[in-house]
Order: sequence, then C-alpha cells, then structure tokens
Amino acid sequence: MNKMIAKLFAVAALGAAVPAMAEVVVVVNKGAAESSMTKEQVAQFFLGKSSSMTPIDQADSSPIRTEFYKKVADKDASQAKALWSKLVFTGKATMPKEVADSAAVKAAVAANPKAIGYIDKSAVDGSVKVVYTAQ
Repeated sequence: MNKMIAKLFAVAALGAAVPAMAEVVVVVNKGAAESSMTKEQVAQFFLGKSSSMTPIDQADSSPIRTEFYKKVADKDASQAKALWSKLVFTGKATMPKEVADSAAVKAAVAANPKAIGYIDKSAVDGSVKVVYTAQ
C-alpha cells in the first residue's frame, strides 16, 4: 500500500512540474480601430510583412514568445528571429521592440496607438484591447 501511495505522489509531482501552456492573446491599443484580426493579419506584423502596426515582442527566452510564434506564424522563435535579421540586413525593416514580460507589453501597447503585442490572457486588463486569441 505504501508503494502505491508513493507512486501516486511521484506521478502527481511530475504532473505539477510540467508547465501549463499559456493562453496567448494579441493586444492593441484600446483606442485602435481594429476590433479583431485573423491569424494571417497578426503574422504579417510579426514577420515583417506589414509595417502599418509596430510589433512588440516579449523576451527572446520567454516561453510565451515561443508559443506565440508557433501558434501564429507556424515558426519557432529562432526562425522568426532569422527572418527579422534578414529584413534588417537588407534595410527593409527594423527589429520589433523587445520587452521583458506581459506587463511591459501592455505598457508599450497602451502608450502607442500603432503598437501590437502578445500577452498571457490572464494579464489582460482595460489598458489594452484583445484582437486575436492564438489557438
């Protein structure tokens, strides 16, 4: 019986160690005209294919950045960074502004009517407007 209880605790501990995937949402300034966007529209801004909005990226090492690029652009974060490097090198674009976390993204987006960023859904408040939920 003690062995069975020990196994149950081991399984429970292992499950607790696996991080839950965040629900990623794309946000814009609350005064922006956009009320919703498609996955393709969002990807255009974060892959340098459109400059009508200013993308705000989370830290290079952040799990939410990895998840965002996988779900929205069908790329891993390193592929997206390589794409941006090429655009910067050829003079076609400048790298997105990189900030530390969801709170910093909200602050940057709230301060710039043309900014677009992504945050964990749990961080959404009245300072920004959600225009897309990554699936």
